[in-house]
Amino acid sequence: MSDERDTKRLIIIDQTIPAPTITTKGIGYVNTSRYRVGGRTKVVWNGHTRSLRRIDSTDHRTNEDSFNDRKTRNKPPYRIPSMVEIATMPWNGFNVVSTFSGCGGSCLGYRMAGFRILWASEFVPSAADNYEANAAPGSVLDRRNIRNVSAEEVLFECGLRIGELDVLDGSPPCQSFSDVGKRHKGWGVERRYEGGHRQKNDDLFGEYVRLLSGLRPKCFVAENVSGMAKGVAKGYFLEMLTALKACGYRVSCRLLDAQWLGVPQARQRLVFVGVRNDIRDATGRPVAPQHPFPLSYRYSIRDAVPWIVDTTHNPRSVVTTTGDRVDPTLVCHPVEQRKFSIIELKRICAFPDDFVLTGSYSQQWTCLGNAVPPLMMRAIAETIRDEVLGRMA
Repeated sequence: MSDERDTKRLIIIDQTIPAPTITTKGIGYVNTSRYRVGGRTKVVWNGHTRSLRRIDSTDHRTNEDSFNDRKTRNKPPYRIPSMVEIATMPWNGFNVVSTFSGCGGSCLGYRMAGFRILWASEFVPSAADNYEANAAPGSVLDRRNIRNVSAEEVLFECGLRIGELDVLDGSPPCQSFSDVGKRHKGWGVERRYEGGHRQKNDDLFGEYVRLLSGLRPKCFVAENVSGMAKGVAKGYFLEMLTALKACGYRVSCRLLDAQWLGVPQARQRLVFVGVRNDIRDATGRPVAPQHPFPLSYRYSIRDAVPWIVDTTHNPRSVVTTTGDRVDPTLVCHPVEQRKFSIIELKRICAFPDDFVLTGSYSQQWTCLGNAVPPLMMRAIAETIRDEVLGRMA
């Protein structure tokens, strides 16, 4: 097996199903033996083929026939609103403060649902640059380390008082809990960022809780990787859940998968939704936190990026790796290999074609791999708008 780990491997991805998770370093898991690809997967070592079988944990119907079932045939075409359309969407009357905003995937989802982003925080330079290039007019971007930001400063920038904010959103960095990373082996270790910045990531959820306590929004949404609730990390998950409730909120947490919320990518995330204890509906009953219901269909790579398909040449999507370094590749011809273009990555990650990305190819890939898919967040935001904020007395 040691020899096999050092040889080039090809993992063939079925284009008729959603893509594996787009990560900051490639597609799916860094270790190719752990790639999660639905249905029949073919792994090739130096020309020798082995077939593997994996049952998807979220849907046991992993073959093409079941994916293209009767419900799927009636699905609408895959479509992402353009930045021009998003800019002209009417305001729904609700405001958002975003923490750990990255390049703006979550914020874009809120904007698609009609929310107004008042303030956002991102201290990684390339991600902040990309956020700023696409931000709505009037939205404040704070580039400081979140540890140096106080709730009072946020409220002052937004022109609000404690308790007036509608939604606090946040996706604290999660590498220490990710199934892709080293998990608990990386706890307490400082990570290096652009511009010489260094920080520990495994305590940043606590910074989110600190701002939640100071801002007292009507509701909140927090997102993290599924690994936060697995194995030895589960204790930390329970601590954070207790801390969120202690801030005075009714809290619900569910594991959502982007592939069932309109994104052509299998991407599981824990999503916390909290509603302040004093929020009531017109009948005087407490408003409960809500999560979106899954769609009855999924979108495939082929739906999102139709131009990569050439059925006359029996094309295949391929992920190529040498050792533990992942090189994402697509094949449009039996003998032609190339990397995903950024426009193709945008489609698979549910970003508009005209979303501006700056920096190197690697920096742009990292921004997309780190981001919450906007269409996934739109589904969450629409549920918050209609089933939580829309029900307040």
